[in-house]
Amino acid sequence: MPGEAFEHVRQAAGEVLPVVEYRTELYDHLRRMEGVVWKLERAQHFHEPDTPSWVAMMSGDWDRSLSLMAEMRFADDLPPRAELRRLRIVEMPPTPYLQWEIVLLAARTRAGERARALHARSVRRLETRAPLPELLIVDRDLMYEILYDEIGAHVGGRRITDTRVVGDCTRAVAELYAGAEDMVAFHDREVARLPPPGTGRILSRPGHP
Repeated sequence: MPGEAFEHVRQAAGEVLPVVEYRTELYDHLRRMEGVVWKLERAQHFHEPDTPSWVAMMSGDWDRSLSLMAEMRFADDLPPRAELRRLRIVEMPPTPYLQWEIVLLAARTRAGERARALHARSVRRLETRAPLPELLIVDRDLMYEILYDEIGAHVGGRRITDTRVVGDCTRAVAELYAGAEDMVAFHDREVARLPPPGTGRILSRPGHP
């Protein structure tokens, strides 16, 4: 059962890596691996001060945010020989962050990523104890639980190598992904016509829904 798979993540042994070490290790794997990389995103807000487009959005300048996004080279960010399949859980109406990210993910999908959107109501039954974890599944014996602090800033990852836990999570994410919608189609129907997200937000106080 998918719910049991995600519960096992919380119980699994793993090594916590600080953000620099996590990124170095992850990118090394992504450069070399083939096959499918799975990513599961559940939180509705992340704090991304290193991304100029996000900063512009959070400052209330939506036009500049979109302009900066158009300059981003998404294809250069994809694994060279692996296929990245991202499952983005969405609450509607979207938070300002999620509205921005859906536009971003639609662009990434056009560049070769395989992102899909799934409404949160489809995973409620799996969240009786806690929200779904943020996961990146690299191989059959390697998965990271991606870690964030209380404001949604990335602080590292927890490396999990238990093949049973990784396998169960891979099957669970793949099952949810199969029932999700292509990100470009979701963007065009649900987000493209929305007004700009709330303006004048304070960068030091992004909130979780």
